[in-house]
Amino acid sequence: MDIAAVLAKEFGLRLGQVQTTIQLIDDGNTIPFIARYRKEMTGSLDDQLLRELSNRLEYLRNLDEQREKVRDTIEKQGAMTDEIASALDAAVTLTEIEDIYRPFRPKRKTRASVAREKGLQPLADLIYLQQADCAAPLSLAADYINQEKGVDSAQDALQGAQDIIAEMISDDANVRRRLRVVCMENGEIVAKGLKEDMGVYEMYADFREPLKRMAGHRVLAVNRGEREEFLKVSVEFDRIKGVGIVCSTHVKEGSPCTDTVRLAAEDAYDRLIFPSIERELRNGLTDRASEDAIKLFSLNLRHLLMQPPVRGRVTLGLDPGYRTGCKVAVVDCTGKVLDTGVIYPTPPHNKKEQANRILSGLIKKYGVQVIAIGNGTASHETEVFVAELINGLDTGLAYMVVSEAGASVYSASKLAAKEFPDFDVSLRSAVSIARRLQDPLAELVKIEPKAIGVGQYQHDMPQNRLSEALCGVVEECVNAVGVDLNTASVELLSQVAGVNSSVAKNIVAFREENGLFNSRRQLKKVPRLGPKAFEQCAGFLRVAESDNVLDNTAVHPESYDAAKILLEHCGYTPDDVKHRRVDELQKKAEELGVENLADKIGIGRPTLQDIVSELTRPGRDPRDELPPPLLRKDVIGIEDLKPGMEMDGTVRNVVDFGAFVDIGVHQDGLVHVSQLADRFVKHPSEVVRIGDIVKVWVLSVDVEKNRISLTMKSKNNPTHS
Repeated sequence: MDIAAVLAKEFGLRLGQVQTTIQLIDDGNTIPFIARYRKEMTGSLDDQLLRELSNRLEYLRNLDEQREKVRDTIEKQGAMTDEIASALDAAVTLTEIEDIYRPFRPKRKTRASVAREKGLQPLADLIYLQQADCAAPLSLAADYINQEKGVDSAQDALQGAQDIIAEMISDDANVRRRLRVVCMENGEIVAKGLKEDMGVYEMYADFREPLKRMAGHRVLAVNRGEREEFLKVSVEFDRIKGVGIVCSTHVKEGSPCTDTVRLAAEDAYDRLIFPSIERELRNGLTDRASEDAIKLFSLNLRHLLMQPPVRGRVTLGLDPGYRTGCKVAVVDCTGKVLDTGVIYPTPPHNKKEQANRILSGLIKKYGVQVIAIGNGTASHETEVFVAELINGLDTGLAYMVVSEAGASVYSASKLAAKEFPDFDVSLRSAVSIARRLQDPLAELVKIEPKAIGVGQYQHDMPQNRLSEALCGVVEECVNAVGVDLNTASVELLSQVAGVNSSVAKNIVAFREENGLFNSRRQLKKVPRLGPKAFEQCAGFLRVAESDNVLDNTAVHPESYDAAKILLEHCGYTPDDVKHRRVDELQKKAEELGVENLADKIGIGRPTLQDIVSELTRPGRDPRDELPPPLLRKDVIGIEDLKPGMEMDGTVRNVVDFGAFVDIGVHQDGLVHVSQLADRFVKHPSEVVRIGDIVKVWVLSVDVEKNRISLTMKSKNNPTHS
């Protein structure tokens, strides 16, 4: 297989573009480095496309490896034919290769293998291969009676031959392929309830849907219901049509052996082929559903990590609770812990006056400017208390409800214990909640990505594949933002391209021993950070303290000379960059001709444009270009909501069937996919993403079930459709 050609066709890219990208990957370059600093070579492919291409490259290489293993096995058995060789060459999936290999694969003990041990393969061949001209099956079988081998009668011999024929038919790759396609096109998933109280699986208690139209989230839902023994799930397909496909290939009419072969074909379909096809189809649906769910989880995680930080504000974090109280942590604008404590404003204690006095004292003492409230247990009661508190203080203070997802995982981790050895687990969580508001990315990298919980059915997916995808997202986000070399934690540094955890620890140790880095060049002195690692990571690390202003930009050290020549051509100096006096740089570059200027400097146009962008705004954070998070000063309860009410909310999660929006009543409301826009929306991710501030109208409220239905359609009439 010409893998580069296959990838070029699948991704709609030029062959040379793909070949160069493969070479860059094979040379050990990281995806973020290739995406940012090798644009001329890849044609400016972005991180996500490069990662997809890399994953597909790995699959196709595994496919080729498996193809050669199968070819070698069949050749060693002396069974290779031109037809099999051609089929192997044409196979484009592992399933197709498995179908071809099936007849030659060592089998466990089966009815057919037992019959072969009894010497009945020749009888099976006579009946099956000579259907057009053979004697009656029982008369043929009489010659194979062998009581020593357990063949006591002609009927025994005939049954054994049928078992062998059934397995031979079952091993037909072409029949399996045809059945797979037809069954996928015409089959249905059927679910039946197994319990009186079906709970969340009530809608699947008597459920059927065509396989080809089964949505991914419903596939994962019925799988979970089956695993939890609430549902019996199967694939239903017209047996007559299925058996007909098998017989049309393997049964020849008009022979004394026709009925025997037909019985074997029916047995093959019922016992061997359809159960296998059913498993394959369900596994295929699950794989696709899982992959779609992983993509959605990845998309949600990307938007969550790239939420704008609330910088430069002293923050008070609250981890709500009932019996154990609400844990409090105050952190300064750099995330350093200033104070901690516990208050009891919620039931069963209801010590609101005491809690008010403690929080008011902390707010005044440390000049708290914003409050972050975890969204877990007792969150709503705590939110009501905080709203009353800040309205009473009248200081302009605001609050935001922050997702607690993964906070308990972090709090109980070795990392948290090392970071806060003297803190109780719950107090560490309060610190994490405060820091999540200040800088979501820097705090969330400390948590295993799949524990953050911004997807659906994440526990039902292939965990290795999920972790791989989510870790790729974290790496992409960290490198897109850039990392301050002098303040970054080991966890944040570990996500920088080319830096593993041991090198990250060495960087921090070097910093602690030698003081702050004063240039990127100093990285070369860090133990185990060699030339390749430096090449990969240097452009993503920022050194604000450096005398060289380029060290505080995303300009790679390999392009420093080019950046200086560019400044000279446009009449500027590095000092102008440092003091932000290069507002006209883009304009002057265009006047000189970007293409012409790039040729003079000896770099590509994409690199030139990136350098111009970085010099114009050194130390920029792409997250600052997004709308700021929605801070609140008051709160209402679910019982206060009325249909038609207009509200602003924050998108908290995006799933296949809609988006969950925080409108300040503790319980997130659902905007169903049909209510996201006036136009048809195929998937919610087309319209909204996590962190978006959206205007919604209340459609309906079910206080008893704690459900809120919202609409984002342009008219504020809740019945608009």
